[in-house]
Amino acid sequence: MSETCVPSGIKLKDTAFGYTLSLIGGKYKMIIIYWLFENKVMRHNELKRCIDIIPFKTLSVMLKELERDDLIIRKEFPQIPPKVEYSLSERGLSLIPLLDMMCEWGEKNRLLVSGVTE
Repeated sequence: MSETCVPSGIKLKDTAFGYTLSLIGGKYKMIIIYWLFENKVMRHNELKRCIDIIPFKTLSVMLKELERDDLIIRKEFPQIPPKVEYSLSERGLSLIPLLDMMCEWGEKNRLLVSGVTE
């Protein structure tokens, strides 16, 4: 990590790195962002099916937090039964290069650990 990212003597939460972690940290937020990027627009139950192991209430909380942080857009349609769709905001889309880098790193290092070379 660069000297300017997490300077010594500064609490992690008070750094840009800590801020980023506060937005996307946790068990499911990056997965939600990934699925919304892959599918453009999804409803709650579609996300639940894709992230099979996530509890219904946890997904609801994560979606509210991502919306609060302006990473996703929640669009509610005035109809009965109610219809709500989620998509990435411009701010959420700006995280995709970060997720891509994590994917590339994981692919490279997963292969190194398993002893497979390209």
